[in-house]
Amino acid sequence: MTIELTINGEVRTIAADPRTALLDVLRDSCRLTGAKAVCREGFCGACTVLVDGEAVPSCLRPVGMLDGRNIVTIEGLAHFETPNPVQQAFIDHDVVQCGMCFPGMVMTLTAFLETNPAPSRGEVKAALSGNICRCTGYERIVDAVLSIQDMRKVSGR
Repeated sequence: MTIELTINGEVRTIAADPRTALLDVLRDSCRLTGAKAVCREGFCGACTVLVDGEAVPSCLRPVGMLDGRNIVTIEGLAHFETPNPVQQAFIDHDVVQCGMCFPGMVMTLTAFLETNPAPSRGEVKAALSGNICRCTGYERIVDAVLSIQDMRKVSGR
């Protein structure tokens, strides 16, 4: 089956079995390896991408159901080598450990902040409930996310 997807702003035509997970198409056909294949059951969040702006586990999305959709991966977030606000906050707060879960966390939090730009600590924690990290504590991650709204207050944006 031929599927047309817009991936990180680029229209791509993919020939694949429609049952193939989006994760596998991204990694194998498109060479976009930011989404990580960890649990392949949708509970760890490491493979999270944005589909039409919604954070979804790409391991559970058959590519045949995504024809014509807009996909954004971690590789598509930075603009002209400038990290997006979540990526920059993670850098500033030195929260990245091994790197397996962080692309998914960045994608989840990016979508979350689009709908809730001034979340409470509890709301950030709830937003991260579908992302599992085995290396670090979540408090520094939450602090990093909350610092984004502090930076917005300082810059007036």
